Amino acid sequence: MKALISAGSVLTAGLVLLATPFLLQPGLAQEGVPQIAFESVADFPKLLDGMNFGEVPGVAVNSKGHVFVFTRSNSASGPAYGPTAAQLLEFTAEGEFIREIGKGLYAWAFAHSVRIDKDDNIWAIDKGSDMVVKFNPAGRVQWVFGRRKESADNAQPWEHVNPPLPPIDGMFREPTDVAWDSKGNIYISDGYINSRVAKFDAHGQWVKSWGEPGTGPGQFHLPHAIAIDNDDNVYVGDRSNHRIQVFDTEGKFLRMFSITVPPDAATRAVYGNTPTGERLAQVIGQPNSICITPGPKQVMFVGESTYPGRIFKVALDGKVLGVIGKSGRELKEFSGAHALACPSENLIYAAETANWRVQKLILH
Repeated sequence: MKALISAGSVLTAGLVLLATPFLLQPGLAQEGVPQIAFESVADFPKLLDGMNFGEVPGVAVNSKGHVFVFTRSNSASGPAYGPTAAQLLEFTAEGEFIREIGKGLYAWAFAHSVRIDKDDNIWAIDKGSDMVVKFNPAGRVQWVFGRRKESADNAQPWEHVNPPLPPIDGMFREPTDVAWDSKGNIYISDGYINSRVAKFDAHGQWVKSWGEPGTGPGQFHLPHAIAIDNDDNVYVGDRSNHRIQVFDTEGKFLRMFSITVPPDAATRAVYGNTPTGERLAQVIGQPNSICITPGPKQVMFVGESTYPGRIFKVALDGKVLGVIGKSGRELKEFSGAHALACPSENLIYAAETANWRVQKLILH
């Protein structure tokens, strides 16, 4: 299948639309992408005395500017292997602690992401329990999707067998994210095992799913993030395939693009060996997280996996507009930007798994 390349040189346009799996090749790197100046707000959010986050895989913002953090905390009471690791916390826009939502909830096992819909309902995606939970703004459970394995049946983690077991309608195996179209239909990326997108209608009724494991158009290798623009285009961060795929609301494949901006050669991984060669090509621009700004002129922000650890500002056609930060432990550096919330083009919240924090970023 031939690659689809936008008008102009790839080197200057920063856009590669592909119909095959992509690894960075000489001559295809997106060079000359500008660095975006930004600040990270110190001591955000303001945790209570004695309170700390664990890994932070999820962050979201509601219409009041309140910040919701889904963290892998609260695991001190569990065993070393397989502890419960999920807490959902709410903060003001200034970072003041408000409350914990769903304390001790049956769905809590291993936090993965949190999103807020247009009505300020709070949606939590728990990879460990295979569940997606909708709370109303008051923090009361409204709907549950999926079902956790019963401890009475000696529940065990999923085995990542190849080929995987066939998916089941209305059930998930390690889901990752959720998004909504303009009609209120619900799209859940069922990521680590089923490699598909599940669609429910606005009443929570099952509609369909699309996708399967693979590397071709419409196939996935870990659909890790999902977002929808004002025109109801569905963007799926196909992380291990190093690309973002775009679909209509019926699952029709429209296009895909990859981010291939080379990192600073001096950048080192926060943990583990710094990737080189083919492995480096695989991790550059891996879409770990996606958010799309509100308003008539939308842009996308994409968080890279743990290394090189950057955040990208991207036009909806896939053109890379700028680079934010790099891998590291300091403020303004990132490791595992697992989730992004972008209430405006100049304000981003970045949830980091490896650095156990949320950063509030103000872009200049």
